[in-house]
Amino acid sequence: MRKRYAAAAAILLGIEVWIALAVHDRFVRPFLGDTLAVILVYLLLRAATRLSVPAAAIAAMAIAFLIELGQLVGLLHMLGLARNPLARVVLGTGFDPKDFLAYLAGGVAAAGMEAVRNRLSRTARPAASTAATAPVSDAVQNT
Repeated sequence: MRKRYAAAAAILLGIEVWIALAVHDRFVRPFLGDTLAVILVYLLLRAATRLSVPAAAIAAMAIAFLIELGQLVGLLHMLGLARNPLARVVLGTGFDPKDFLAYLAGGVAAAGMEAVRNRLSRTARPAASTAATAPVSDAVQNT
């Protein structure tokens, strides 16, 4: 388990719950909420698996796409879960082709955040001297 990804997922889950309970608009809840949902799935995949950044981003978007397609064919009704509140939240209740844009944005944002994080972590490391990185045998020979 990668604890940093799990912690980030827990924080994002809290934000998603807050959005679901407190925000009732036409942008944050439907678009930003769906975008964040893909990032949440991405974080959970990175926490629980060894998937690479691109593979986890693609998998998170694919899961979202499949859920949206499930809404198109009435998956909740087929499974007998149309009245189950948790299933309705997780699987959604109505197909909207615009949601695919939010899912794509979430996947791109997740991969983009990783790229920025990796770049920042590379620039934050101090340049090591060659003596500090040389094998012990080389260090002994140089003394």
